[in-house]
Amino acid sequence: MTRTRRGGMLAALMASLLVASACSGGGGTQSDRPYVYAVNGDPMSVGLNAQFVGGTYPILFSSQIMDPLIFLSDDYELSPGLAERWEVSADGLDLTLHLRSGVTWHDGEPFTAEDVKFNFEEIVPIQTYGALLAERIESVEITDPTTVAVHLTTPFGPLLETVASQFMLPKHIYEGTDYVTNQANKEPIGTGPMMFDSYTSGQEVVLTRNPDYWGEVSQVDRAVYTVMQDPNTRAEALLAGEIDGAVLDPSQQDRVSANENTQLLDHGMFPQMITMMFNSQNEYLADPAVRAALYSVFDRDAFAETAMSGIGTPATGFVPPEIEWAVNPEVDFDEDFPRDLDAINRTLDEAGFARGPDGTRFTLRILYIFTLTEVVKTVEMAQSMLEEVGIATEIKGTGGAEYSQRIYADADFDLAFVRSSIGPDPSLGISTWYECNEERATGSNPTGVCDPEIDAAAAAALDTGDRAERAEALKRMQARAEELMFYVPLAWFNGAFPTISNVRWQGQDAPRVMAERVPWSAMTPAG
Repeated sequence: MTRTRRGGMLAALMASLLVASACSGGGGTQSDRPYVYAVNGDPMSVGLNAQFVGGTYPILFSSQIMDPLIFLSDDYELSPGLAERWEVSADGLDLTLHLRSGVTWHDGEPFTAEDVKFNFEEIVPIQTYGALLAERIESVEITDPTTVAVHLTTPFGPLLETVASQFMLPKHIYEGTDYVTNQANKEPIGTGPMMFDSYTSGQEVVLTRNPDYWGEVSQVDRAVYTVMQDPNTRAEALLAGEIDGAVLDPSQQDRVSANENTQLLDHGMFPQMITMMFNSQNEYLADPAVRAALYSVFDRDAFAETAMSGIGTPATGFVPPEIEWAVNPEVDFDEDFPRDLDAINRTLDEAGFARGPDGTRFTLRILYIFTLTEVVKTVEMAQSMLEEVGIATEIKGTGGAEYSQRIYADADFDLAFVRSSIGPDPSLGISTWYECNEERATGSNPTGVCDPEIDAAAAAALDTGDRAERAEALKRMQARAEELMFYVPLAWFNGAFPTISNVRWQGQDAPRVMAERVPWSAMTPAG
């Protein structure tokens, strides 16, 4: 393998080039056994194009079929994709992209500068991260057949990370159509190492290798993504070596560790987190001091060890250590929010929430997504911890669609717990949970808290390409977020990473390489 990149999120993220050996331990060839990955639902329920819809399935397939201009690894390193190199002007207003020559789309048409211009002008504005960049694009210029210049009205901090979050789509397939409903979203045509082959409703999606890939051609001829809805069925199939990869329940990871042929990957996606949020419109949760007291109730070490089966790390701040440059070292949850039950009870008493005759102060409704098992277990533990300080709870598990409706549109919750992704840059992922969201847009801050200091700091981090200046702005945002405590990480978590088996590929790298190309983080909290 001459080139390996660990995937991150969305288009940003292409990783390994699928150059695993085609031979298995039994001496067979790839024609004997395809790469098989189990998914927990029908991928076509949302489509396969991550430019237009978020979630696990679109990202899973787009990352195999399509390419970005720039790759972004899960440790936040940039490297060439469809653009061999690039330059950003000193004032941050001009991005020049030098494109690869000789690249073709899967239907044989050439990839050109016209495709890139079309994407920046038509497709990028309707992608989640791209919309922020598109607001600042003044013009897109083709300066020669392999060079495209993007001119901005103002600097944009996460410029390259945003460009790396865009899968390139073919102009000749999308121009003049309704982009979102184009049939190509279900039968994608890209430039990536794998090509769409077939779909069987409720059963499987099949990809085949692209023999004309501009990088190293995959030696995996055929990849089958088969639907296995039952988590126990997926686990048994993987542990028995019947399939090559799947996402398993964290509770299965002890068995994975004990099996010499299976491994939970720790790369291939951006960091994820288990978070909790407060609805500040609730009379009991309007006071930041009360919110801070309730957060202090939670034993984050116990969550990580028990609810997350030991594959979570307690969060001590708002930014994970992987993004060291943006971490505010003065924010320390261990020091600032100790689990001191006497102090927590005093705070609640002083806030006017004395215990009633039955020992209860008030009741909170907790919302979560029932398919996220590590979140379910976290909620169950949180319920018990809150009881220790006189807080009664009513817990409600929902599907992802209902969760989003109740959290964002209806504000119908008191506390909510979820698993979500950090994203390709703090301004694209983390900041959105803290900035004011009066329109209650999905995937943003649903708590009802709007704070001018936070909004100003988040804006400052967007308005400059200077990393030191961005870091200072993001640190100010974290300091203020700690004072208000309305959306807070509990733990960093990698239990949603793929688990792979090498039984059918002994001595070969196919399961890891195939899985690590996929940026497994989802755009929405539905995970």
